[in-house]
Amino acid sequence: MLLIPAIDLKDGKCVRLRQGRMEDNTIFSEDPVAVAGRWVKAGAKRIHLVDLDGAFAGKPKNADIIHQIVETYPDVPVQIGGGIRDEETIQGYLNAGVQYVIIGTKAVNAPHFVRDIGVEFPGHIIIGLDAKDGKVAIDGWSKLSHHDVIDLAQQFESNGIEAIIYTDISRDGMMQGVNIDATLNLARAINIPVIASGGITNMDDVHALGKVSDEGIIGAITGRAIYEGTLDFEEAEKVAESYRPSFE
Repeated sequence: MLLIPAIDLKDGKCVRLRQGRMEDNTIFSEDPVAVAGRWVKAGAKRIHLVDLDGAFAGKPKNADIIHQIVETYPDVPVQIGGGIRDEETIQGYLNAGVQYVIIGTKAVNAPHFVRDIGVEFPGHIIIGLDAKDGKVAIDGWSKLSHHDVIDLAQQFESNGIEAIIYTDISRDGMMQGVNIDATLNLARAINIPVIASGGITNMDDVHALGKVSDEGIIGAITGRAIYEGTLDFEEAEKVAESYRPSFE
């Protein structure tokens, strides 16, 4: 199982939000490139980047920093989300060396877009489904849609999508543990891999996800815990790697 460190970008800085609220953020570093280097040195096999400003603006706002990270650490795959709404933006990131592009709001609002990009960029598209009480949130988590997470995921899995990132908004940044049941229910309902996100606090959470990873959970994104020190990333990454999901 992959343990994927998150670097959330706001105003060119590395921050973490609580439950997706832009006004409730903690600045962890003024140098996101150096932060990426820290996780690469600790053994990260993939890095998760989020352009928070882009998510709210609907277009990339921290692309320069994202490009710097990719150029500095070319051997570590990067997945990027936030403000990606068209093919041009996707192509720009892939041209820069990004491996995976995460589509969130646009996927929910325009499902035909997912079909198109799944064909155009096979193997590079991940859908991010962020939910609260089973309903998908959009526009940087500022709005709840009427869409059910599992229904949407089942709709997208036939579109050439590489994976689904599932985030429980109520757990994100709150250090309350992972919503194992909801993540597992989603993984069992679809035939493409799920990456868990939101709530990872300590090694118990890593083990809990690892034990069910063979049900289709190929990875977990961690943020606040590794910045605040309740989870030692280097140690946790080794534990996560010891679990081998059947998708590999």
